[in-house]
Amino acid sequence: MKYYVGIDLGTSAVKLILMEETGQIAKTVSKKYPLSSPQPSWSEQAPEDWWKGVVSGLKELLEGLDPRAVEGIGVGGQMHGLVLLDENDEVLRPAILWNDTRTGEETDFLNDVVGKITLQERTGNIAFAGFTAPKVLWVRKNEPDVFRRVRKACLPKDYINYRLTDVFATDVSDASGTLYFDVEHRCWSAEMLETLGVKEEWLPKVYESGEVIGHTTLLGMDAKVVAGAGDNAAAAIGTGTVSEGQCNISLGTSGTVFLPTDSYVKTANPALHSFCHANGKYHLMGCILSAASCNKWLNETVFESDYSIASGDPEGEVYFLPYLSGERCPHNDGDVRGAFVGLTHTTSREDLQLAVFEGVSFAIKDCIALCPQGVSTATVCGGGTKSRPWMQVLSNVLGVELKVIANEGPAYGGALLAAGMSCEPQVEYTVEPDLQTAALYIRKYEKYQKLYPMLKEFF
Repeated sequence: MKYYVGIDLGTSAVKLILMEETGQIAKTVSKKYPLSSPQPSWSEQAPEDWWKGVVSGLKELLEGLDPRAVEGIGVGGQMHGLVLLDENDEVLRPAILWNDTRTGEETDFLNDVVGKITLQERTGNIAFAGFTAPKVLWVRKNEPDVFRRVRKACLPKDYINYRLTDVFATDVSDASGTLYFDVEHRCWSAEMLETLGVKEEWLPKVYESGEVIGHTTLLGMDAKVVAGAGDNAAAAIGTGTVSEGQCNISLGTSGTVFLPTDSYVKTANPALHSFCHANGKYHLMGCILSAASCNKWLNETVFESDYSIASGDPEGEVYFLPYLSGERCPHNDGDVRGAFVGLTHTTSREDLQLAVFEGVSFAIKDCIALCPQGVSTATVCGGGTKSRPWMQVLSNVLGVELKVIANEGPAYGGALLAAGMSCEPQVEYTVEPDLQTAALYIRKYEKYQKLYPMLKEFF
């Protein structure tokens, strides 16, 4: 039996799966690591913690197995993070993550001085605080001693691949989120590198996601390693979201709406991202910065228990804005913050829980509303799918059928890329919208949309 390893380098943990050559998942392992927020709006991690998690996870994953049975490894990982190395390949500073919003000034400079139209022409996208390019400008301005020592700059999953293979490589889907990658032509943008003061020799060679970049002999393996993909593109491979007209919704720490396209699309609304897909094509994506993390915050910090039910009344008037880390789509506002609106003395736990489910679902609907194609059905993956009540709320809010996927999206996608395989996603259960409740949520969504403009200036 041949095996393939898929790795999902997440924000709170690394998840690893061992996939049989049949496509069946034989074993799953997860290793947590810390997240640092030394200042408000900062989000950082130590790349060495990622590597330790990967190595310890692989050891556990391979227990009782001849490591030479592993044919290939594919890594999917959190996007946009900035990892800087010196001439000795030592990490220069903690990685600045995708949900770090310190770069408001740099984002404004890129959008307002360089200009949104110029950015779209060069890269296919405008600047968001979470993208990599504003982080580069921030380090250049605020940590000049660090910037002078930079000899390599890469994304989180590419750091893991480098440690596995000694090959400095990236893939087109992950590179798309840097804002110094020409998405249409699938190469680094020379104009953007000049704007940022980045030398192309600092950057990894670009591959398609399924291309082999090298081999690893770690832990006795002799396995090929493919370039891998950004977590959302990897999840799309893992959920079979590869053809135009399909839609995948991911409810992890962040939330995304993923729409494959056969060709490059210059988006009419720049709040949507236009990126390369891991299958050689392209995709559109809307991203909210806080999704399942909102539910985690409510249960662990507020309730101090795992509540996660939704028995509140949908006709209630408690609203939740899920902007705990600012927001990307559709507002592109790193300063906005989360809020409950409409609380009274009679507001219950059930009301708060339902408001969180609804608020994240409304934010997902904000993304779908910008998409040029309609969505009639969607697959859903990520930690949020563990709550069936939430999936019913999401189906009611969107008014569409949802197919909840059983496997680990990004990790499974990584394993499939390593194996050169496609998949028919394993649907754990399907949720249909309740038409009466869906009609009620149309009115409630209209009221939700009025809250951000009202509160924007407060933040």
